[in-house]
Amino acid sequence: MASDGVAPRAKLNQQRSRRFRSARDLAEATKDVPKDQDGNKGDVFDSNCITPGTEFLAKVSRTIQYFIRKKIKEDPLWHGLTVIFSGHDVPGEGEHKIMQHIREMRNQPTYQPNTRHCIYGQDADLIMLGLVTHEPHFTILREVIDFNFNFNNKNSLK
Repeated sequence: MASDGVAPRAKLNQQRSRRFRSARDLAEATKDVPKDQDGNKGDVFDSNCITPGTEFLAKVSRTIQYFIRKKIKEDPLWHGLTVIFSGHDVPGEGEHKIMQHIREMRNQPTYQPNTRHCIYGQDADLIMLGLVTHEPHFTILREVIDFNFNFNNKNSLK
């Protein structure tokens, strides 16, 4: 398992400007939303809190590590598994960290060529990364995004 870590400097600069625009757009879209007693604007979610290097992602990483330890300790189906987790504190994108691990596994003399790999994510480069591994059993899981969602949702702003 791997999640995105802190990106290189050039990408951080690009992401920072994109997040700034996102925060500005969110502020503009919610300027007419009434504030509650605490001065908050209701259930408005700021997606900037789920980026690498944030307190939120640190908490997610700790929670995933706890879940892995708990499952290995309590679930008989997990007893024989070796789970490798690369969290937010390791630099690099999650899919590239996984690909690096697969390349390192392939260089081991005990590597089984029929090992099955499964990767989940929304990045378009996952298809290319999966193809360049030349692994016979490589599965990519992606969600179907429905852009025709309900516009009457109280959390939708646009």
